[in-house]
Amino acid sequence: MKYPNVVEFEVSGDYALFSDPIMRVGGEKYTYQVPTYEGLKGILSSTYWKPTLIWIVDAVRVMNQIQTEVKGIRPIKYTSGSNDLSFYTYLKNCRYQVRAHFEWNENRPELAGDRNEEKHHNIAKRMIQKGGRRDIFLGARECQGYVEPCVFGEGSGAYDELPELSFGLMYHGITYADEAYSPETANQMTARFWYPTMKKGIISFVRPEECPLTKPLRSMEIKPFGVEQDNFSGLTEFKEA
Repeated sequence: MKYPNVVEFEVSGDYALFSDPIMRVGGEKYTYQVPTYEGLKGILSSTYWKPTLIWIVDAVRVMNQIQTEVKGIRPIKYTSGSNDLSFYTYLKNCRYQVRAHFEWNENRPELAGDRNEEKHHNIAKRMIQKGGRRDIFLGARECQGYVEPCVFGEGSGAYDELPELSFGLMYHGITYADEAYSPETANQMTARFWYPTMKKGIISFVRPEECPLTKPLRSMEIKPFGVEQDNFSGLTEFKEA
């Protein structure tokens, strides 16, 4: 299906680390072979984001050959202020084409007045041309990335002639309470998993609600906008528009 507010861009970087968040709590870190849905959504959010909308990643095209590099890292231990020694496995020489679109966040009725599709679409395209509003990184903060406009499908990719390649069970993303799409995900933080397949270099993502496996992580409430918390008295008051 073709959406009217589609954006297409290329993101590149020397290194990337796309992984399940569970694998990030200390110890060794190992990247997936391809970007996760959540990782690409984070890149979009760094480029342009408003709580009025939700970015939906449609597809990613792997442009460069999949390569990894192991680095010796000295992270700080969680139990003390001393350093530890760990080995992190990164993707190297990364370049991807991404196609995505946005939809209105129906869990934010207080922002219904900001639902101007043309405005947000034009701003998003300008921010892609400018390289993003905030720093871009590929899965991890130490992996700096760079965004620029492109036409999805143009140019030659490393896997254009490869009919099909499956990656098994893979982390898709996290559904937060303010992006809930069902009674099961309402007031919850939910992890999603799926089985991606790359066909001729392109991975077409399923939508969050189409993921075959989900796991509730914890309860979570939606924080409404327009409410200000008094840090000194603990009182909550509404700001006038």
